Amino acid sequence: MARYAVLVIDMLEEFVRGRLRAEEAEKIVPNIKRLIEAARRAGIQVIYAVDQHYPEIDAEFRLWGPHAVKGGAESRVVEELAPKEGDYVVPKRRYDAFVFTDLDMLLRELGVDTLIVTGIHTHICVQNTVLGAFYRGYNVIVPADCVAAATKEWHEKGLEYMKNFANAKLVKSEELISQIVKT
Repeated sequence: MARYAVLVIDMLEEFVRGRLRAEEAEKIVPNIKRLIEAARRAGIQVIYAVDQHYPEIDAEFRLWGPHAVKGGAESRVVEELAPKEGDYVVPKRRYDAFVFTDLDMLLRELGVDTLIVTGIHTHICVQNTVLGAFYRGYNVIVPADCVAAATKEWHEKGLEYMKNFANAKLVKSEELISQIVKT
């Protein structure tokens, strides 16, 4: 029997409502909220992977400018999805939430073999994290209506890539919630 965890990637003020926001990000907040609430009820671990960059020295700043700076308001998870007691928060400084973090060790300690990945941006942090999960031997489920990108094209390309090159199972959140409730 699969042992699940839900991973919420970068649903931060910066990317949902801030300078680097994606219009579609706001639309997935309710879907992610329903999913994590169902997961908590079913005893499934919820983990947040969140950008928390150091001021002035981060490699990503060369592309995006300063963003999600550690300790700043823009690096907080949006209120509707805020972590609850019992959730884990893994700070990250790269697109792939496995790179230079303890995410893999945490998942292994929890006995997780199947990762449900949600968040922003489908073609950047979500895609890279899904690829990292694939290479580490995890099964990956991506509820397509719980991830978003700045454009529809980037979103669709990210989903296609994850399906074809990381063996990710693409589902709708309602289908996944009904499956979780049964477990």
